Amino acid sequence: MIISTARRLQNVKEYYFSTKLQEIRRMREDGLDVINMGIGSPDLAPSEATIDALYQSARQADHHGYQPYQGIAELRQAIADWYSKTYGVSLDPNGEVLPLMGSKEGITHVSFTFLDAGDEVLVPELGYPAYTSVTHMAEAKVRSYPLREADWQPNLEAMRKEDYSRVKLMWLNYPHMPTGTPADAEVLSELIALAREKQFLICHDNPYSLVLNRKQPLSILSLPGAKEVCIEFNSLSKSHNMAGWRVGWLSGAKSYLSEILKIKSNIDSGMFRGIQDAAIAALQNSEAWHQERNAIYAERRKLVFKLLDMLECSYYKEQEGMFVWAKIPDKESSSEKFIDRILYNCHVFLTPGFIFGQKGDRYIRVSLCNQNNILIESLNRVKNFV
Repeated sequence: MIISTARRLQNVKEYYFSTKLQEIRRMREDGLDVINMGIGSPDLAPSEATIDALYQSARQADHHGYQPYQGIAELRQAIADWYSKTYGVSLDPNGEVLPLMGSKEGITHVSFTFLDAGDEVLVPELGYPAYTSVTHMAEAKVRSYPLREADWQPNLEAMRKEDYSRVKLMWLNYPHMPTGTPADAEVLSELIALAREKQFLICHDNPYSLVLNRKQPLSILSLPGAKEVCIEFNSLSKSHNMAGWRVGWLSGAKSYLSEILKIKSNIDSGMFRGIQDAAIAALQNSEAWHQERNAIYAERRKLVFKLLDMLECSYYKEQEGMFVWAKIPDKESSSEKFIDRILYNCHVFLTPGFIFGQKGDRYIRVSLCNQNNILIESLNRVKNFV
C-alpha cells in the first residue's frame, strides 16, 4: 500500500470466523469433507408467507427505488405490534422503532453516535466479539465487567463498587450468547437501577428470546424505567431463519433513536422494499411455526449432547438459543488446541470459547444449525477418533 491504515485498525483484527472459514474452505478444496458446527447460521427456511411476500413485492415496479432511512411505516408498525404481542411492550412506531440491516450494523451506529475517544464501554467478560471490535473502531476504551461463572449473570455486587464516571455504554445480551443463559427480570431490573445511578446507556442485544426459550420471552423494555436508560436490539436472523436477509431493528426512546438515525442516514440508503415487506410477513408467523422450529432444534440438541459426552465435556442442559456451551475436560490445555485437534483429525469444526473473551478459554460452543444426518456423521467421526 502507498498509504497507511487508520489508527483505529491498530486494535482491530479480522473477525475470527472470517479467517477460520477461509481455512475450512482451503481444506475442502483439498478434498476434505469438513463439517462446520461452529456458525449460528440457520439452515432452516423462513416461512412460506415470508418468501411469497418477497416475491410479490419484488414484482412491483415501484418497489426498487430508494426507501426511507427509518424503514417503511408498515414495517415499523409490524415491529411495534410484534413487540406488544411477544413481550407486552408498547412502542410508538413513529419514533421508538428504527429498522436496521442486521444488528451488527446497529452496533456500529450506536457506538459512532455516542462514543468519543477515551470514553469507556462496559463489555461482558464473555460476549459477542463485535462489542469489543466496534468500541475500538470508535476509539473508545473497553472495560470488561464480571460474569459469575456459576450462572453467567453480571456480578452486580462487584459492579456497584466500581467508578463508572467515564462509562457511556453498557453492552448486555440475554438470553446470553455464547452461554445460553436465560434472561432474568430481577437481574435486569437491578442493572436498570445501576445505569440510572451511574448515568450510562444499556444496549440490550436480544435476538435469541424465541429460540428454545423455556419461559415467556422477555424484553428489557418491559421493565419499569427501562426506556430512560435502555435501548434494545432485535432481529429476524435467528428467530425467523433469516440471517442472510439482514433484518434487525432498534427499539427505545425517540430521544436516543433520533440521534442514531443521524449516523445511519449517512451510511446507507434504506433497505430494499421487498425485504421489508417480507419482514412484515415474517413477524406474523404463528406460534405453531415457532414451536415447530424449536422442536427441530430440541432434537438436534440431543445429538449435540451425545457428541459432547463423547468428548468428555460438561454442560448445562437448560440453555436457550441455537448453541450449546460446554466446558472442555481438565486434561485439555485450551479450547483453541482442543477444537483444532478435532478439526484436523475428525474434520469437524467447533467454536473455541476464547473468541468470546478470556474467560471462555476452557469452553467450546456448538451450533445446532445442521441437519440430523450431519450431526450423526459428526458423532461417528468423533467416536472413531476418541
